[in-house]
Amino acid sequence: MRIAVTYENGQIFQHFGRTEQFKLYDVADGKIISEQIVGTMGAGHGALAGFLKNAQADVLICGGIGGGAQMAMQEAGIALYGGNMGSADDAVASFLANTLVQNENPTCDHHHEHGEGHSCGTHSCGGH
Repeated sequence: MRIAVTYENGQIFQHFGRTEQFKLYDVADGKIISEQIVGTMGAGHGALAGFLKNAQADVLICGGIGGGAQMAMQEAGIALYGGNMGSADDAVASFLANTLVQNENPTCDHHHEHGEGHSCGTHSCGGH
């Protein structure tokens, strides 16, 4: 199994569509057997689903993620654990211990370069 985590400085990066790095964890028999940090080479929003599929990810752990990207993960057959914060390594440990919560609505409703009063949760983050 391969787990991908949106990654920045050891933490879960909070905006899936702007992720510049993923940390990939290869897991066998419930244990991490290897880890690597990979750059997205500038891929954004829609292209990231294909990037993860090509990286053979089975699970994605991330912060905020828009509706379009959620659908792309589902279509790619990648299990989504969105709406997470904190240490990437701790989140993977929680996943392996079956204690990581699978958020039903992990939209990116934080503020980022959109202007006052706008949130990605209202339009799926796919239009910009």
